[in-house]
Amino acid sequence: MLSDALRYPLDGESWVRTILIGGLLTVLSVLVLPWFFLQGYYVRVLRGVTNGDPDLPQFDDWVELLIDGVKLFVLNVFVVIVLLAVQIAVAVLLGAGSLLAGDPSGVDPGAASGRLGLLGIVVFAVAVLLLSYVVPAMFANFAREDSLVAAFDLSTVLSGALTREYLIAWVLVIAVSLVLGTIASVLTLLLVGIFGLFYVQIATYYLFGRGFAAGLDADGAEY
Repeated sequence: MLSDALRYPLDGESWVRTILIGGLLTVLSVLVLPWFFLQGYYVRVLRGVTNGDPDLPQFDDWVELLIDGVKLFVLNVFVVIVLLAVQIAVAVLLGAGSLLAGDPSGVDPGAASGRLGLLGIVVFAVAVLLLSYVVPAMFANFAREDSLVAAFDLSTVLSGALTREYLIAWVLVIAVSLVLGTIASVLTLLLVGIFGLFYVQIATYYLFGRGFAAGLDADGAEY
């Protein structure tokens, strides 16, 4: 799976053009609109991989790319809202701990406050970990079905995510991001790293899509 992911961005006759356009859009993402086109392309990668298309998608049909990018943005906003909700819950726990610290009862206020604070941190950390694991599967199912509603089809999402194949892909994404992502980030000082970052993004989305599709056994292929 890893070797396929690393080769995937370099497949096809127009891969150089694709990498160049992707790198340029990465640079221009500060202008906002190019960022949506870029996100739309990642959706296209997920859609192709989860539906068994071995070819690297091209930058064409820009209206579709823009629409898909906006949809992915909406899903990201949902994720941020969930994280904010968890943060608020943690803040409430910490606030309750502060109240206990000022309560002249027999309970050690410092210990109670500390335990609640630690609990809040653990809850937030677990929530972030779970979201980082499940959210890519939500994105993959959204792209696979070409429907925002599909992202919230928990039965299908979890069927693909709670599998050995998806777990392996998720771990590989972390490894690729840490190693190649770090190298590409350093090389951004020489500009060439910008294109490297786009390459890494394609590889990671490929892994997520491949792992999710394998988990669902979408095309019956051996992964």
